[in-house]
Amino acid sequence: MDIDRNALAQSILALTEGETDTVALMATVVCELHNHHPFADWTGFYRVVAPELLKIGPYQGGHGCLVIPFSRGVCGASARTGQVLNVPDVEHFPDHIACSSTTRSELVLPVWNGKGRLLGVLDLDSNTEAAFTAEDEAWLVPLLAQVFHDAD
Repeated sequence: MDIDRNALAQSILALTEGETDTVALMATVVCELHNHHPFADWTGFYRVVAPELLKIGPYQGGHGCLVIPFSRGVCGASARTGQVLNVPDVEHFPDHIACSSTTRSELVLPVWNGKGRLLGVLDLDSNTEAAFTAEDEAWLVPLLAQVFHDAD
């Protein structure tokens, strides 16, 4: 199954145009990605709620971890470093947090607003190894920057 990244990006931009509420933006992005990415089995945001602390935000799929410190797991590492992490096999990621025993791969992207404040991370989990590609990273990074530019 293939994904029409351009059409999906245009849909997300149209749905979020003029919105500045972070949670509303997160919910919309998650809904669209989860329902259109062929390998996304769990799609969600972890929000920065305190120094070095993430809490679950809008998501779709089974239950996720409620709290993740910046010092743990793929999401914590992405928040801590500000880097995109594409993990083809989570079994080989040191200190991976197994919120779901079926997750095999993860793509985690830090989400910043236009003022440079880290709002959280977008976490895409798949039950398929190596499910996420460099192409996923290449279109999601600028899309997230545009969607969350004016977020509060």
